[in-house]
Amino acid sequence: MDPSLSLRDSYSTRPLSVVGQSDDHLVHNAADMGRSDSYQDLEYAEPLDENSKLAADRASPFQKALGMDTGKYPMDQRIEDKKRGIGRQKYPVIVWALTIIMIGVFINELVVNTRAQGTPVSFKPVVNPMLGPSESALINLGARFPPCMKVVQGLPLTTQIACLNDTANPPDRLCSIEDVCGFGGFHGGEPNQWFRFITPIFLHAGFIHIILNMLAQLTISAQIEREMGSAGFFITYFAAGIFGNVLGGNFSLVGAPSLGASGAIFGTVAVTWVDLFAHWKYQYRPGRKLAIMTVELLFGIALGYIPYVDNFAHLGGLCMGLLVGTTLYPVISPTKRHKLIMWGFRLAAIPLAIVLFIVLIRNFYTSDPYAACSGCRYLSCIPTASNNHCQGTGFSTTTTTGGSSI
Repeated sequence: MDPSLSLRDSYSTRPLSVVGQSDDHLVHNAADMGRSDSYQDLEYAEPLDENSKLAADRASPFQKALGMDTGKYPMDQRIEDKKRGIGRQKYPVIVWALTIIMIGVFINELVVNTRAQGTPVSFKPVVNPMLGPSESALINLGARFPPCMKVVQGLPLTTQIACLNDTANPPDRLCSIEDVCGFGGFHGGEPNQWFRFITPIFLHAGFIHIILNMLAQLTISAQIEREMGSAGFFITYFAAGIFGNVLGGNFSLVGAPSLGASGAIFGTVAVTWVDLFAHWKYQYRPGRKLAIMTVELLFGIALGYIPYVDNFAHLGGLCMGLLVGTTLYPVISPTKRHKLIMWGFRLAAIPLAIVLFIVLIRNFYTSDPYAACSGCRYLSCIPTASNNHCQGTGFSTTTTTGGSSI
């Protein structure tokens, strides 16, 4: 039997509606049969090809930061990668670098305290509950301490506080605020060490503090960097950390030094909330995840009420993390409506973040920041007789335990 005749006969038995169409069109229709109808109008529905990869590679840093570098990355592939936890990059290099730097800085803290008091951990006049240097040493190394940053009512420059080498309670070795603040002093003028909004991020109050923070940083923050990319993560991390210190500088007790990466880490935690709500239908058991995250968040805020913890750093970092994370986190937008909603949030978040920074920094440098919100101090302080019911500065000249915040 002639094979060519068999093929012709087979072709002749096709329906009339098909006979008039080319084989290429049939192949195209067959490919469409495996495509879900719900993906027909998605903005990244075409297959990934070499031109698409080149387009993504040519994206500017700004486009990459805003999640605009995907080229023709197929939407279904993006969703599958999202479900599997695959982000923009494999390694969280910024988190690793920050962790190494913070460990190095902490070693230096221990060295400074050893030179001053003879031991890396302050045991006299009282034990640092975080098992770290004395408060004076932490202030000298760059903790947020408003008397080093501006003139503070109730703590004039003539105030004498414990020197780094003091081991008596009450202190018998007293130094001026300028001497303890260090960094070259105030150069004959008023306190102006504005950089203390930044340096506390790299400092930690003791072994317990740095271990807890680094565990959170190497897990939660590391995953966020993998998903966001290093550029967006870097901006989010430091915006949250700095804003946490700005908020704490306004409303925490001014006589209590504050330090730690907690605010920055809370900022990365906030990004997980952006991810949860923006990708609700792609999450595994989103309701259960929401419940767990809510409990974790409430627990973290509750920790802000115990001694040596600054809740404003947590709340400020969380707030700024939501705003910056909304702007920079790469959100999958399956429809034009979803995309417009996300851009609406982004356009609102950017000016709001800028306004919050400006307003609170200006308020910090007024004579009495508490006046803007007299009750805000109770967000980080439970009033008791021991802390004068959260009134005053929180500083005492008869002890070296002013109450560090972390």
